Amino acid sequence: MRKEVVRKRWVIALSLIIFLGILWTGCSTTVKERQEGQPVTEATGEVKGEAERIGKYYLDDVRVPSELNYKPKKSFVYETPKFKAGILHFTKWNVDVPSLIDFFTYHMEKDQWKLVNIFKGKESFLNFAKPDKTCSVRIKDKWTGTTIVEIQVGPLGEKKM
Repeated sequence: MRKEVVRKRWVIALSLIIFLGILWTGCSTTVKERQEGQPVTEATGEVKGEAERIGKYYLDDVRVPSELNYKPKKSFVYETPKFKAGILHFTKWNVDVPSLIDFFTYHMEKDQWKLVNIFKGKESFLNFAKPDKTCSVRIKDKWTGTTIVEIQVGPLGEKKM
């Protein structure tokens, strides 16, 4: 009798774990899936409404996926009449990091940023440049399932002789 109760508990626990695993993987989305097959217009390259669904621009020309949650208390923006710079923080639970890297690589190059380099590992770093400024994107996937994205935009330093 006691063995049957223990066996039933194990079956229930195992079923719950399998159900949660299926639920967790089934709810994840990829940015790449949303990029494919997007209709475009001539003027901006995007349909009105589609741009907001794909992402939002921060610091004038850095597009961030709309799924990411902006954390204003952890962010800092410095603005002059000619330039915006700052450090922006975003978080999201259960994000596919490779598709996030693809998103930034695709949209930054589309917005005339030149890819300088990419470092992939536990933390990924993407570095971009324009003639007058640089942008670094840091993507960290925590063990809890939360992904942290930090974007740093600043002016390109002048060389002193």
